[in-house]
Amino acid sequence: MATNRTLTMIKPNAVQKGLVGAMLEKITASGFKIVALKMTQLTVDDAKEFYAVHKERSFFEDLYTFMSSGPIVAAVLEKENAVEDFRSLIGTTDPEEAAEGTLRKLYADSKSRNAIHGSDSDDNARIESSFHFSRREMFL
Repeated sequence: MATNRTLTMIKPNAVQKGLVGAMLEKITASGFKIVALKMTQLTVDDAKEFYAVHKERSFFEDLYTFMSSGPIVAAVLEKENAVEDFRSLIGTTDPEEAAEGTLRKLYADSKSRNAIHGSDSDDNARIESSFHFSRREMFL
């Protein structure tokens, strides 16, 4: 059964460039309701834990270093078919291959600095949302 929630993180490069408002506007204009939102900064250990699924990959060190390099904005989003619809909105990991109008096509610097994270499954959406937010921080 599909969940109606997903997690996103606006990554340090996009926060540093002042793109948070523009990105959140596009997210809400696409029918997503923000049910939790915070600006925070991941420690190196936080970033390693969050991205542990990639620990054997060659890009892991660059990923956790980048993700702990500055503030991020984490949000839990709600919409019917949230995970799949949000993955469509953000586009493929490589902005060069992303569809026109997707967040990564519009705002990413590169494949490794792609401006935004989106959960890739319903299970990961629940895990990732719980990583950033307690139940009392998520609103209906």
